Amino acid sequence: MKKIIGIFALLMVSTFAWGQQISKEEMLFLTPLWNGERFADGRPKVSDALLQRLKSVTLEEAWAVLKNANFKHNYEDGWQTINPDSVLVGRALTATFMPGRPDIQRVIDDRGHTKDGRIKSQNSWPIDMLVKGDVYVVDQFGAHEDGPTIGDNLGNSIYAKTGNGIVYNGAVRDINGLKELGRFTSFFRTYHPSHHLNNPDGELNTTLVGINTPTRIGKATVLPGDVVLGRDGGVIFIPPHLLEKVVKTSEIVRLRDMFGHQRLREQKYTPGQIDNRWSEEIEKDFSKWLNDKIDKLPVPKAQIQEFLKGRTW
Repeated sequence: MKKIIGIFALLMVSTFAWGQQISKEEMLFLTPLWNGERFADGRPKVSDALLQRLKSVTLEEAWAVLKNANFKHNYEDGWQTINPDSVLVGRALTATFMPGRPDIQRVIDDRGHTKDGRIKSQNSWPIDMLVKGDVYVVDQFGAHEDGPTIGDNLGNSIYAKTGNGIVYNGAVRDINGLKELGRFTSFFRTYHPSHHLNNPDGELNTTLVGINTPTRIGKATVLPGDVVLGRDGGVIFIPPHLLEKVVKTSEIVRLRDMFGHQRLREQKYTPGQIDNRWSEEIEKDFSKWLNDKIDKLPVPKAQIQEFLKGRTW
């Protein structure tokens, strides 16, 4: 086992450039189940249409699909929030920080500025890469005092680039300014009025060790291109190849719930009939209800038609 771990570590050293994003080849290697569109760097790019439909999905519905597919470490809660009544949906662009270490900080700074053409401090580098529909997902190891790398300036930049907010395992500052950003729906650990210190010759609190690499957010493992669903105090990270299943499953559950609740109010069926496996009579009634209301339901008409084609009742 030790030999295997050692070989794996050697491979990681040979393929991972500290402070940089992984190569396109490595991105493809890490996301083999995704067969759809990708960004130029290989990051999975789920469709905007599915992202829009995801906004109506509950955490329970998404969690059940992921658990059934044996993805059991994709959810995290215990957040503070900005705009807690809104829903955060988008494609993850990840960044990983570690407690500051000046020798690493200097060489990463030097390579980033001279070789990669990056500007300013490391905490701005991932933000420069964000595009519309992204969610900035950051592991900053829960850093609190003198840790915040995001305040109202970077928050404005993030929101302008993505139209979204953040999932941030650390502290933010300038919280009143962030709240003024309208729909900057964000999940973060703590607030602190101090600011990030990143001088390798003085005070240094964090060092950026990876952009668009696999990262850990609490108990969840997150890959770049995972789909973020944040709502009701929790965040779930959906592997892109499971997104369509999550959305379609949620839509069918939503329709069945609407039908069941209506029939219960009408007292046509008993709670026992609705809570258990539906009889053929109820299934036929459900199909007719879908046909009759197909233009008025909160699910795309084409999706309802596709569902009806596969039914035997």
